[in-house]
Amino acid sequence: MSDFLAPRQIVEELDKYVIGQARAKRAVAIALRTRWRRQRLSEDLRDEVMPKNIIMIGPTGVGKTEISRRLAKLSAAPFIKVEASKFTEVGYVGRDVESMIRELTQLAINIAKDEKTQTVREKSRRLAEERMLDLLLPSPSQRFPQAQTQPQPQDAAYTDATREKLRAQLKDGKLDDRMIELDVREKMVPFGVISNVGMEDLEMNLKEMLGGLFPGKSKKRKVKVKEAMNIIAEEEVQRLIDMDEVIKEAISKVEESGIVFLDEIDKIASRERGHGPDVSREGVQRDLLPIVEGSTVTTKYGPVRTDHILFIAAGAFHVTKPSDLIPELQGRFPIRVELESLGEKDFIRILTEPKNALLKQYTALLKTEGVDLTFTEDAIKEIASTAVAVNEQMENIGARRLFTIMEKLLDEISFDAPDFPEKKFIIDAKYVRERLTDIVKDQDLSRYIL
Repeated sequence: MSDFLAPRQIVEELDKYVIGQARAKRAVAIALRTRWRRQRLSEDLRDEVMPKNIIMIGPTGVGKTEISRRLAKLSAAPFIKVEASKFTEVGYVGRDVESMIRELTQLAINIAKDEKTQTVREKSRRLAEERMLDLLLPSPSQRFPQAQTQPQPQDAAYTDATREKLRAQLKDGKLDDRMIELDVREKMVPFGVISNVGMEDLEMNLKEMLGGLFPGKSKKRKVKVKEAMNIIAEEEVQRLIDMDEVIKEAISKVEESGIVFLDEIDKIASRERGHGPDVSREGVQRDLLPIVEGSTVTTKYGPVRTDHILFIAAGAFHVTKPSDLIPELQGRFPIRVELESLGEKDFIRILTEPKNALLKQYTALLKTEGVDLTFTEDAIKEIASTAVAVNEQMENIGARRLFTIMEKLLDEISFDAPDFPEKKFIIDAKYVRERLTDIVKDQDLSRYIL
């Protein structure tokens, strides 16, 4: 994490993608900066500073997930979103709650491996080029393995000159379509062993173990030079990467800067102690507790400690409240922030202001077809007010309503875009009303379409 990421600057970065919700942004910015501060403490004190886990309270579609996701991207931290309700779907307790840490670790491994791949990519291409030239122009000893005579200096000079000519042709792509014979290692993929929910990690480990016992064998294939170069380069990448170092770095990153976003945590809150579904919910909470408190989870890459992983929980809490969680789990989420419902002004800003604003996305997408799309101010206001009206009439899904409205609004233009003789369109309030008013008025229809 860079020194410049002061809380105020973190909020400014989040403002580029998420409209409003100043209190939530402020809370996550402080939590992120606290991590940076912790890294600068002495080792004995550093271990004593626990992450300031957060509960975000607010309806769907107001920015809870987006704030967490952007925060992780901003800090280059391994990030995973998990729906807490998934753990109660099958049986008394559904998925193994530790699986989220295993998934987070796997994600961090993939990221670390990709980073290492980029650093060795150029070297792997050079090595692949040499191996390809060996295939295209074998040395005399390779061509005539039984010959006893030593190669003459003039033969070596001839070979070197020819090799350099071939190298130039290879770089220019003149040999791309030539067919060559290449030894390709076939990777055996063992059949599925177990399919029960909650057992996916065991199945993955069994497959990996069986794959190690039967690693596959080489098979000669005729491929084009261009494809062969990619295959050989990938083999060289695997040889150049030190997987032990990758695993060590990835686990360290998970332990020190990993972020777990626990969505729908209100679905596992127990309204009353006793029997029935609430027993299952409380069971999930008690399974989550040691992970949030700090424990060691066994993964196929080694043990991973969860003491300093940042947990951000979120829920609408329509029928429950944070105090319905078991006291021990409540205590592990010291920061609570309430996110506000979005109104018409917020929707107008969401449509236009963020870097990834919806109108910018649709305009850019249709630009690929040569269609020049323009939205007037009154059209944007009409779209926003329609979204508010539909949210009030039916389920309030916040800003997500804008996606369905925009799809319906631009359905005809998107379908016919390649065939339009006229490539310039101005979307005004009249067009929006023509496309949406009848649907909004008919509640039965809008329930299915919007």
